[in-house]
Amino acid sequence: MSNPYSVLGVQKSADDKAIKSAFRKLAMKYHPDQNADNKNAQAKFAEINQAYEIIGDKEKRAQYDRGEIDEEGKPKFAGFQGGGHPGGNPFAGAQQGGNPFGGGAEDILSEIFGSAFGGQAQAQRRGGSPFSGMGGHPHQQRQSTASLDLEMKGGVTIEDLMRGKTTVRMPDGKQISVSIPPEAEHGQVIRLKGQGKKAPGRQPGAALVKLVMKSHAKFRREGVNLRSDVAVPLETAVLGGKIAVETIDGKLSLNIPSGTSSGKIFRLKGKGLPKKSGGFGDLLVSASIQLPDKDLKQLVTFFEKMKSKQ
Repeated sequence: MSNPYSVLGVQKSADDKAIKSAFRKLAMKYHPDQNADNKNAQAKFAEINQAYEIIGDKEKRAQYDRGEIDEEGKPKFAGFQGGGHPGGNPFAGAQQGGNPFGGGAEDILSEIFGSAFGGQAQAQRRGGSPFSGMGGHPHQQRQSTASLDLEMKGGVTIEDLMRGKTTVRMPDGKQISVSIPPEAEHGQVIRLKGQGKKAPGRQPGAALVKLVMKSHAKFRREGVNLRSDVAVPLETAVLGGKIAVETIDGKLSLNIPSGTSSGKIFRLKGKGLPKKSGGFGDLLVSASIQLPDKDLKQLVTFFEKMKSKQ
């Protein structure tokens, strides 16, 4: 293998953060799911894993920089005196049985691509292909892991969006809570690790909950804002006054100015849905003028007189 610094495209003086960032970018670029028919990309993916195994681990990086181990993590010998390991075991550090990724690469791969690639990191840690844990081919491993995932739907109301959680019923009848991130969208999938199917000798799959947004009787969602309508009595619209308006949090009093027309929108700050950046959207209330049920004849007579005077 080539120099691990060159493989990851970093200087020898690069800090741990820069090395981790470079590994993450390359892992995403050469990930087998993105390059299913590109054998060169799959080989590159294995190469960058091997490079990070060396310089992504502080101890191994120090050993490599001192010339004690090569690009594959194997000890170098300098005659029969133990080379760079005077008086000690020339294999020390290379065969201690720990995680050569230092917990880093496996965590990064799992974070980017899911738990399937934690198994790839473990397979490479044993000295084989990063796909050897599931028959040596990435497609076989993906199929095997995906078979334990459980796909399901979760209904979400506007109240659920406000609370940031909903509940779903599992096939066995158990109900579990699902956290909903701010600004979640219809069709978004929430992954619940370990809540999928189970099989002997394998890690449980995940429950993949597809969010299904439910309509509301009083509110319409527009991003983080909500919309609703409120009936304004004709008298209040003409003379002005206060009316009760419903919000997700309960009722509040809305001031209606004199001369309000149908379609006028009142913005109630902070009465909408949670934002990713913090805070809440607004509630936009549209006024709808309501004619009186009683005394309608008197109202008709009044307007007829007004019309006759024009």
